[in-house]
Amino acid sequence: MLAAEPVYLLIDGVVVGRVGATELAALGIGSLLLTLLGTQMNFLSYGTTARSAREFGAGRTDLAVREGLQASYLAVAVGALVLAVLFPLLGPITGALTPDPSVAAEARQWLLVAGWGIPLILLTAAGNGWLRGVQRTREPLLFVVGGIAVSTLLCVVLVFGLGPFPEMGLHGSAVANVVGQGLAAGGMLVALALQVRRHGISPRPRLRIIATQLRLGGNLIVRTAAFQVTFFVAAKTAGAAGNATLGAHHLGGQMWSLISLVLDSVAIAAQSLVGQALGARDAARARRFVRHTAGWSLGIGVVLAAGIAALHAPIVSLLTADPEVASQFRIAVFAAALLCIPASVVFGLDGVLLGAADAAFLRRLTVVTALLCYLPMLIATSVFGWGLAGIWAGLGMFILGRGVGVVWRVRGDSWMRLGSPDEPAASVSAKEER
Repeated sequence: MLAAEPVYLLIDGVVVGRVGATELAALGIGSLLLTLLGTQMNFLSYGTTARSAREFGAGRTDLAVREGLQASYLAVAVGALVLAVLFPLLGPITGALTPDPSVAAEARQWLLVAGWGIPLILLTAAGNGWLRGVQRTREPLLFVVGGIAVSTLLCVVLVFGLGPFPEMGLHGSAVANVVGQGLAAGGMLVALALQVRRHGISPRPRLRIIATQLRLGGNLIVRTAAFQVTFFVAAKTAGAAGNATLGAHHLGGQMWSLISLVLDSVAIAAQSLVGQALGARDAARARRFVRHTAGWSLGIGVVLAAGIAALHAPIVSLLTADPEVASQFRIAVFAAALLCIPASVVFGLDGVLLGAADAAFLRRLTVVTALLCYLPMLIATSVFGWGLAGIWAGLGMFILGRGVGVVWRVRGDSWMRLGSPDEPAASVSAKEER
């Protein structure tokens, strides 16, 4: 379900790539910023899942739904604030990401439309969070798949001007993006309203709960910011190497986002199940979920890596028709296949710790590995001209560093704090784990 935006942007890249290299490069810049801003607030999904799952595990479904309501208020407020800051700065930001003025101008125009989808992305994230927490996964899947289907159809129709629709080129993809996001967010709000009414929950904002969500979210925001800074530097490094490299980097980045979220499928389940087990004060069950998460994640990673390696040629030809872009993109495809295996375990155990609301540790780990593993390789790539190979080598070092940290963490007990989210913290004891 979380693969919605990467799926759409990957399809968008295929469609827009048929228009021209300049448009594809502009989409790379615009979609990078949209993804950065949307995922920067992923605490609305991950944090809400952790808190809702604990309430659900403690037998308080009404309080779990209330978490979703307050997260939705927070999503609207944060989305409005982001837009107020973003739009006046679009020119300098896009100009900083590419030396080509025409690419920067196209990216700015795309974002002036697509940016309105940011509050909708955040509302969808909040809805996805509480629904996962109460283990209702069918509704968000339907909402998001429906949004993707409509936005994909509109993208093709509006970009090329099929039937009675005008040919809008790159900007047609931005309109399609917002429409699809609106449909997904609308479905989440309908599901929330029905549950609020069913449980007799007051619809008013509760500042105490919102403040608690923000405290948890602060750690996740810093963690996500560490990701985004490195991805921003990677895009800047690719852009300096030329439009073909930047276009290939965009396609590779969207492909990796999709792969990451496929790998995250086990982690998403782990968040909800671990949170529920801890809320029910069942440490032994939480520990079993750790083992199952690691095993299933590794299996999925191996299968995915083998599939990507075997299908690398059709993947490249499907996603780009430009020979220069294809030559660069092939590097990213093979690197992604190689990294699937270690990344699968890292993402799975990330899910365990997110479900346990162990956000402070994940914040520290991500910042340290970004500074010591990823950024030095990006700087060296920029200096020595290693191109996409250097960028993906840096990503590999980043993943391996995080892997060491999460494996060490889950082998101990300090992440297992039992009880509902607002109870005083209770660490696991030997008796409880038995």
